[in-house]
Amino acid sequence: MKAVADTLAVARSNLIERVSRRAKSRRPYRKAGDNELLALIRRLVDERPTYGYRRIRRLINRQRKANGKPPVNGKRVLRIMQANKLTLERHTGRRPGRTHDGVVIALRSNIRWCSDHFELACRNGEIVRVLFAIDACDREVMGWLATSAGISGEMVRDLMIACVERRFGISKAAHPVEWLSDNGSAYIAKDTLDTATALGLKLCFTPVRSPESNASRRHSSKPSNATMLGCRSCRMLRP
Repeated sequence: MKAVADTLAVARSNLIERVSRRAKSRRPYRKAGDNELLALIRRLVDERPTYGYRRIRRLINRQRKANGKPPVNGKRVLRIMQANKLTLERHTGRRPGRTHDGVVIALRSNIRWCSDHFELACRNGEIVRVLFAIDACDREVMGWLATSAGISGEMVRDLMIACVERRFGISKAAHPVEWLSDNGSAYIAKDTLDTATALGLKLCFTPVRSPESNASRRHSSKPSNATMLGCRSCRMLRP
């Protein structure tokens, strides 16, 4: 210890204190006002589920500026959203090229499945978002999930598994099936791509609000709305 202290030109007592000092456990950082900010973030994320933390921060600062409050740092918004799992699915760059040729309808069943979501306005002012998958040939809605929060990658993966089990009765498709959707973060996430590959699904994408994407929503929304609104119980993955 003396040789080390002499080399570093520090007192031995200082080195002994550092060696014997217990490392403090790092707790999650919290700041006053985080709960109030979290409530605002949740409301904005529910209204705009495709927005990342940067856009959410701009909306927050726009409201705070109108109320005469100081702006919020972007890192603080990111920390709160990460702690409460409100961030978008991470983009990995593994998304395959856009191979869809613009024709939605298929000549046979179980060739192309289309997935999209729409919103239902409730009487109490809340918004219910419904995720569904429909066959491009027989127009059967093979599965659907509902939530009052944003559409997550976990919901998309659960829907994929449910559709494969419903149509093939096994955990993997008997032949490759195209899964057509827009390029939202829930569909292009790494875990979604891995799940689709394991199930035998081939991911295909169209631009958000494209004619192909809107067509699948129109064909499914009318019968689906009547069916879902008539059900007394819905599967809610998120409160």
